[in-house]
Amino acid sequence: MAEMLVKSKVKEFVKSIDPELRVSPEFYDALEEELKALIEKAVKRAKAEGRKTLYARHV
Repeated sequence: MAEMLVKSKVKEFVKSIDPELRVSPEFYDALEEELKALIEKAVKRAKAEGRKTLYARHV
């Protein structure tokens, strides 16, 4: 499966919070897995409601 995160945007956001903080490659991998799990849960919630569209409330 293709990567879902834009690593440069993640790094940019982290730097906006703390300019001295760096991001390890393992962090991106863990964040990617969390994102996938969150999307899977949202899909289940939408299906349980009989929806074919994901909404903010499904997160």
